[in-house]
Amino acid sequence: MNKPKLWTKDFLIISSTNFFIFMIFYLLMVTLSVYTIDQFGATASQSGLASSIFVIGALAVRPFAGKYIELIGKRNMLYGALVLFLVTTLIYFKTDSLAFLLTNRLIHGIAFGFASTATGTIAADVIPNERRGEGTGYFAMSMNLAMATGPFLGLFLSQHGTYNMIFVSCVIFAVIAFIPTLFMKFRKVELTQMERDTLKGIKIGDFFEVKALPIAIVMCIVGFSYSSVLTFMTAYSKEMGLVNVASFFFVVFAIFLLASRPFTGRWFDLKGENFVIYPSLLLFGIGMLVLSQANHGFILLAAGALIGVGYGTFQSSAQAIAIKNAPRHKMGLATSTFFVFVDLGIGIGPFTLGFLIPVIGYNGLYVSMALVGFACMFVYYLLHGKKSAEDKQKVHAYK
Repeated sequence: MNKPKLWTKDFLIISSTNFFIFMIFYLLMVTLSVYTIDQFGATASQSGLASSIFVIGALAVRPFAGKYIELIGKRNMLYGALVLFLVTTLIYFKTDSLAFLLTNRLIHGIAFGFASTATGTIAADVIPNERRGEGTGYFAMSMNLAMATGPFLGLFLSQHGTYNMIFVSCVIFAVIAFIPTLFMKFRKVELTQMERDTLKGIKIGDFFEVKALPIAIVMCIVGFSYSSVLTFMTAYSKEMGLVNVASFFFVVFAIFLLASRPFTGRWFDLKGENFVIYPSLLLFGIGMLVLSQANHGFILLAAGALIGVGYGTFQSSAQAIAIKNAPRHKMGLATSTFFVFVDLGIGIGPFTLGFLIPVIGYNGLYVSMALVGFACMFVYYLLHGKKSAEDKQKVHAYK
């Protein structure tokens, strides 16, 4: 029996658009803190705010984006968000004060929140149900690859170029993200009057998809743990004398994730989510443990490989679960709910974990985050894994 086609024109376009907007996000995350210090004499806390205020903007609008995307229309939200994303990227050339920069970063984050919710929802719409895990995995890989290429390119341009070169690159990427979407076909979801009335509600619960919350909570905890890698890898590698090797950490992360993706997505669809989730969390925990003992370049890169497969596989699988459990007209809401918790975990992690480092050091930090990763296996079992296993047994019993 032939499987429905996954690699359609629309799927390739929306995946590439997602890749470029996330690459801009990560590229600026690793460069703007230094930019604020060099250009405006910002303090360490102010430079950190230049990075985190972007996430705050995205986090603030995701619930609204997910709730109203079907009412506004996926095409309208995507185009509007990408235009605003491009405009705010251009404005970086004109920033002449720290206050102006922070304001633009906030608006840029808002545009990112709307755009990434739209791309995630559109991708969920074009992926066939029979290939949900595989398709979501490949789509999520666009974020994972951006997570590797963005910081790598940002650090390279910081060392060998100017800040204007960084902003020019971001403008080019924003244009590349937008133009191909003009050739997409958008599937319109016809809402019943009851569904419209539900989406027009103003209750707090209307801004989150309840069925996506259990897996989103697990994702938040895993993201909290992973934020220690994003935020403190540079400082940790300097302490260990492995700065040159550390620049390739995310490259190895991406390579091993890319190599594993064809298998993990297919296993998700054929064998169920538990078959993929438990090993991915185990690999993530082991990777963090290996990272805590990285006294040699090879060990550091081995940790990158393990964390890449573990974290990358879990994130894409968790996103597939969030979407799969939601009604079709609430796919956008499920997508935004999932990413709200991703942003929350990654957003609060650096601030919270920063207090631990003077007490337990970087080695102790990563050992602690490894324990969090292992504990997430039990949390997942309680919130989703047990129910998933029971549902699978019921299906087999029925057959």
